[in-house]
Amino acid sequence: MGKQAKPRALADSEAKSVVRNIRVSPQKLNLVAAMIRGMDVEKALATLSFSRRRIAGDVKKALQSAIANAENNHSLDVDRLFVKEAHVGKAIVMKRFKARARGRGARILKPFSHLTIVVGEKGDQ
Repeated sequence: MGKQAKPRALADSEAKSVVRNIRVSPQKLNLVAAMIRGMDVEKALATLSFSRRRIAGDVKKALQSAIANAENNHSLDVDRLFVKEAHVGKAIVMKRFKARARGRGARILKPFSHLTIVVGEKGDQ
């Protein structure tokens, strides 16, 4: 008497990967995610490889994970894949204080982000 299986949220020609609690602000991560939206996966991987942004390596790993999920779990053709969605969500924000002049303290915010990448086959847009 188990629970009913939840229907799949994505189409049959899509696969996704989610990375949670990345130590970068959502605004900075969204700049990198915007670079690869709508691109072919090969071109997106090349773009991330040569990007000078620190977080591009983590985004590249997430994209490689989505490609591996598409190939192994859903039997999709890797050569026809493109980045269908790449969206960023806000996670926790660590709050710290730094000592300042005259006995004051300045608040430092250390934000975290979530990244979701969905890849799909080109035939079904």
